[in-house]
Amino acid sequence: MIPRYARPDMVKIWDPETRFKIWFEIEAHATDALAELGVVPKSAAKALWDWWATNPAIDVPAIDAIEAVTKHDVIAFLTWVAENVGDEARFMHQGMTSSDVLDTCLAVQLARATDILLDDLDKLLAAIKRRAFEHKMTPSIGRSHGIHAEPVTFGLKMAEAYAEFSRCKERLIAARKDIATCAISGAVGTFANIDPQVEAHVAAKLDLAIEPVSTQVIPRDRHAMYFATLGVIASSIERVSIEVRHLQRTEVLEAEEYFSPGQKGSSAMPHKRNPVLTENLTGLARMVRSYAMPAMENVALWHERDISHSSVERYIGPDATITLDFALARLTGVIDKLLVYPERMQKNLDKMGGLVHSQRVLLALTQAGVSREDSYRLVQRNAMKVWESDGQLSLMELLKADPEVTAALSPQQIEEKFDLGYHLKHVDTIFARVFGA
Repeated sequence: MIPRYARPDMVKIWDPETRFKIWFEIEAHATDALAELGVVPKSAAKALWDWWATNPAIDVPAIDAIEAVTKHDVIAFLTWVAENVGDEARFMHQGMTSSDVLDTCLAVQLARATDILLDDLDKLLAAIKRRAFEHKMTPSIGRSHGIHAEPVTFGLKMAEAYAEFSRCKERLIAARKDIATCAISGAVGTFANIDPQVEAHVAAKLDLAIEPVSTQVIPRDRHAMYFATLGVIASSIERVSIEVRHLQRTEVLEAEEYFSPGQKGSSAMPHKRNPVLTENLTGLARMVRSYAMPAMENVALWHERDISHSSVERYIGPDATITLDFALARLTGVIDKLLVYPERMQKNLDKMGGLVHSQRVLLALTQAGVSREDSYRLVQRNAMKVWESDGQLSLMELLKADPEVTAALSPQQIEEKFDLGYHLKHVDTIFARVFGA
């Protein structure tokens, strides 16, 4: 994580003070449950909460100093708490193991991070929906292989993005449910030294589900799916970003990123207006995706546990969520302020002499009794003349002058096949499918 691509609320979830506060809550709630079961004195649980109420600050440097000696972060934390709470602190962590604290804490952090990401997605979806309806019937050229294909609308491009990020939201909701589990099961996960009721109590207090079987660590297939989901969302961000980048190319210029007063595009060329935000998003998407692979490699641990996953998760937990949070917010800003140029879209539609209507003529010829092979040949030979003229010739006029074509279609029938509105007749149907009736 670097500050340039980080927002405060998400960063706060991952800072050491927040992590230690969650650790304390896990330990104190577990001590409460142990006290209710009669395993430890109720005074021990009370002592923890009383101290916490009067001294909520976490002395991170002090804990770090202890860890420098113990070489164990959880022991360092427990030692620091004991130094502050006193004798009653000896009952803390009864029957627990480090992974009970670490894994449950990670679940809380990922759940909180996901809540921010879900809010980010809601804001992005709202921006996309607004632009979709704004340009619902704004004609634009659809492209396949980067080449003019047939007419669409800019609103349909936005509707496609809306549907895609709606799926992303559904996946993220499922991933949050999958990742938000609590494990307080002790060494090798057998509950030999701690009652399952303690786990249930802590899970309820932290709004987590109970991990059915934890071996000693929460199974990492959950984390693999979670980070894979973040990678898919990042890929969707990149797809929309690349669309904007292509539309902003000088020879296309159907849309472009907002260029603010005082902004500079190039240190050398004062005329430049570059798609820097969406280029940045393309790079950030690569980073988020890169965290999915080590998360998958973390699934295979030795026997009931090892800590090969630990160092990985110290990186990817903060970095993936912080980066994706920033990227979603940035894309929302891009969509919200995107400059859209309908006149240029129409100009590009008209650029190639009506070639975008070739399929309609092809189909009309087949319906008039011409074989598909001959229909394709007749339309293509005229279309290639338009290509070679760089759109200076008109496909409609060439077809009307072709005796083999007019033997099957009248000039009026040919003209009817060049109606732009024909291609947009089902836009309402698509919008109803995406946004509801």
